[in-house]
Amino acid sequence: MNEILSRYCPRIDFDSYEDFYKNYSCTVPDDFNFAYDVVDEWARIQPDKLALLWTNDSGAMKSFTFTEMKRLSDKAANALLALNIKKGDVVMLILKQRPEVWIMMTALMKIGAVCIPGTYQLTAKDLEYRCNIAEVKLLISVDDADLLANIHTARPKFATCKQIALVTDGAKNISAEFIDMTAEIEKAPADFSRPAGEAALKTADTMLIYFSSGTTGMPKMVLHNHSLPLGHIVTAKYWQCVEDDKVHLTQTDSGWAKFAWGKIYGQWICGAAIGAYDTEKFTPQGMLDALYRIKPTTFCAPATIFRYLIKEDLSGYDFSFIKHTSVAGEPLSPEVFHQIKEKTGLEIREGFGQSETSVMAATFKWLPVKPGSMGKPAPLFGLNLLDEDGKPCDDGIVGNISITKAGYNIFSGKEGENIPVLFRGYWKDEEITRACWYDGTYRTGDMAWHDDEGYYWFVGRNDDVIKCSGYRIGPFEVESALMEHPSVLECAVTAAPDTMRGQVVKATIVLAKGFSPSEELKKELQNHVKRVTAPYKYPRIVEFIDELPKTISGKIQRNMIRKKDAGGQTK
Repeated sequence: MNEILSRYCPRIDFDSYEDFYKNYSCTVPDDFNFAYDVVDEWARIQPDKLALLWTNDSGAMKSFTFTEMKRLSDKAANALLALNIKKGDVVMLILKQRPEVWIMMTALMKIGAVCIPGTYQLTAKDLEYRCNIAEVKLLISVDDADLLANIHTARPKFATCKQIALVTDGAKNISAEFIDMTAEIEKAPADFSRPAGEAALKTADTMLIYFSSGTTGMPKMVLHNHSLPLGHIVTAKYWQCVEDDKVHLTQTDSGWAKFAWGKIYGQWICGAAIGAYDTEKFTPQGMLDALYRIKPTTFCAPATIFRYLIKEDLSGYDFSFIKHTSVAGEPLSPEVFHQIKEKTGLEIREGFGQSETSVMAATFKWLPVKPGSMGKPAPLFGLNLLDEDGKPCDDGIVGNISITKAGYNIFSGKEGENIPVLFRGYWKDEEITRACWYDGTYRTGDMAWHDDEGYYWFVGRNDDVIKCSGYRIGPFEVESALMEHPSVLECAVTAAPDTMRGQVVKATIVLAKGFSPSEELKKELQNHVKRVTAPYKYPRIVEFIDELPKTISGKIQRNMIRKKDAGGQTK
């Protein structure tokens, strides 16, 4: 039995989904700290246990045991103290998938500082906004020329961030404007003790802030405390199905919330090693090569990666080392599911959640897969679909995906029913927090319906649903139909303004290799949608583009397409 997992889960094995949903529970101590209670504990219990298996585009490989992670994070914690970083201070990390990500995140937990992960795609404007609104005290970055140029541009406008440190390969000379974090860690003492007494760290302390994807408006600051890792036990063990002493690979940049879902917390609690592919630019071939080097037992990736992989020749690849595959971030169309299964034998299990939560619904291991469905609700949340009046929806009726056991009151400070991993609110934005979290319920803003077997089916964000001539059309259903056509690599379906119908369906399409835009192809795609869905759902407007607008977390920005279209109307 996994000694660490059993400390927090009174029961680990379940006979069915119903057994799991009804009887799963998680114990949340008042003083839980992932760095000490998981990373350092594995180092104590199994010193040689593999923690991280890393590779990059050049094929280099590195591995780290939990003993090495403990030693390096202790040194990094001392290095942070030497830079005057203390409990409650906010530190931003932009480290791609360098091994230092895991070292620094663990070190920040050890001193009680607050971590803000950031993606290397942040612009100077992004950096200025994030550093100032979050009152960042220290920024630690990879040594990347484009990123450093953006930091250099934004730095004079930083209000609180007076120190910028770089992680390097140790072979470069750092200019005087930067701190050499690699050198600081190297020279720091290796002894670090857990704070005790009045300085002791608490579960309720702020641990992590993620900036939301920003599909609409300015990014919000999603605030999590130290219960976050415990909430991801369900994510790792019962959806991703990670195994003790086996490697799990979730492909994501460290700046995205998917990193918390798949590359550190639940996986290490469950005893799995983390696989890391540190790529500078995603290519399908690079991903395939990395899979063969890492050979993960379990693999999770965003839908975009699977969409690209099915367009490759996979006939020469043997994926038998992968025992379980999952997807999250955006819905996976049934066509992509079927093609992946046909070409690789892998059956992808979908999961749904947000930066604000762990996995909220999934095709858990006991459930048959229904392609296109996000599965059934996870335990603890009391997940439900609510209509505009806050009442539960019947089967087949679209509603707002909601957590009805939110309990925690961020305004009064009363915990109520504390659900591990549920965010504590949007930091410094009480108005937005109140808008989605009230009466003991958190409304996600994502819309879905459930069938008579309890499976949930994603429709879209509440502002993505298209209202055309009295019909309500979910973009995902139309996108799934389009993805069945061999010419479509990626697509986004949105509402375009129309003087007669109010709104009409528009499809913005990126074509696969070997296809070119034409009126004939447009008609073919429109007729294809009419055949596989209801005729009224076909896209009256079809636009071919080279690349879809996306957030820095890789999600399609349908609001950007809508804004572009707002200036003109269809006839």
